[in-house]
Amino acid sequence: MKTVKLNTPCGAIKGIDQGDYDEYRGIRYATADRWEYPVLVKEWKGEYDATKFGACSYQRRGFEEDAECNPFYHKEFRVGQTFEYSEDCLFLNVYAPKNAEKAPVIIYIHGGSFTGGSADEGHINGKDYAKNGVVCVTINYRLGPYGFCSHPDLTNEEGVCGNFGLYDELASIHWVRENIKAFGGNPYNINIMGESAGAMSTDLLISSELTRGLVKGAIMMSGAGIQRQLARPLSPEKTRSFWDMIIENAGVKDIWELKGVDEKTLYYAWLKACDDSKPKDMILTLPVNDGKLVTKENYNMDTIPNIPIILGVTISDMVPAAMEGITRRYAKKANKNSTMGCYVYNFNRLLPGDDKGAWHAADLLYAFNTFSCNWRPFEDIDYKIADQMIKSFCAFARNGNPDCPEIPHWERGGELPMRFCEDTRPAKWETKEMFKTTVTRDGAMY
Repeated sequence: MKTVKLNTPCGAIKGIDQGDYDEYRGIRYATADRWEYPVLVKEWKGEYDATKFGACSYQRRGFEEDAECNPFYHKEFRVGQTFEYSEDCLFLNVYAPKNAEKAPVIIYIHGGSFTGGSADEGHINGKDYAKNGVVCVTINYRLGPYGFCSHPDLTNEEGVCGNFGLYDELASIHWVRENIKAFGGNPYNINIMGESAGAMSTDLLISSELTRGLVKGAIMMSGAGIQRQLARPLSPEKTRSFWDMIIENAGVKDIWELKGVDEKTLYYAWLKACDDSKPKDMILTLPVNDGKLVTKENYNMDTIPNIPIILGVTISDMVPAAMEGITRRYAKKANKNSTMGCYVYNFNRLLPGDDKGAWHAADLLYAFNTFSCNWRPFEDIDYKIADQMIKSFCAFARNGNPDCPEIPHWERGGELPMRFCEDTRPAKWETKEMFKTTVTRDGAMY
């Protein structure tokens, strides 16, 4: 392994020289105890070894066989990989162009329903962005009961409660702002990109005053608008009974004793409460109105910020008809209130190898060109679509506009989205097909 070294405001760091780009893995950006807000890393002693990935948050596959508890996405994204799990998981990875100066930056936030996922899964790799002159950062953050406990008894002196994982994401933005210049990035051109829960995170973050001036643009894949329009954030008080169930399941008397139990006990006490709360468990495990980063006043359909935005969905995306409606309403509102423009895409390439179609998160394989880590028999057209997506996302990061020579002109708005497919072009929504997929429940959810 050939290494590369540089100096950052935190100290010296050693990464991997990948030939046409440099890769820095497992950089600690913050520290945090359980249900405490993150503290930014300002310095480290000696030379930081950034040649291996850091731990991801504990999640179900940290205690059970992933191939059994999540077989679909295990096969698509994680076969043959090993991961380290810990509550101490605030690490990020940097993919940097060679000899870059003031390059645009994309921070990617992974999906997984706020309960699973990792920044180093097989489908996530920032190499193609680095090769195209964009610094790509991928982050881990606390998940599930470790990152989104919202028992109101935890409310601090500022009146803030919950969303620890969201504050981790915010901390990563601050760390990038303070350090990315050393990697060749422009600290004043930071864009956030996320898929599913990562897109929902991005949507929550960009509406907060806490990110004002930090984020230049946002790319949200399969998730923007869900909590603005449907699963609106609850107050911590509305989650009290859910967390009291977890306390009882763990065999402790209060939230403070629960704070001290081991990771496995906490996880399965939380999982049993989820199972016993169905179908309300989803909204009970989402981000809440924490009193500072997320409030009713700063997060609603009237608070979409005046920054350039890309929204995307796939044709077999979760509940496709609902995803289309949410996306169209979001784009209409954003373009009405914004001078920067909201651009929409509809991913329509039916992936080769089976009849699952363009399932939820399928477009990530194209957005990162990570076909080599997947079992499917991809064809030349798949690589072409990947090149189109990556080049347009890179153009967006540079200019706030996704137009590039690889695709036809991309108009603002949600009525004529860019259709990424065998013949990529602006095209009307395939509403009938999305409704059909919704009714038959074909496709997968993540």
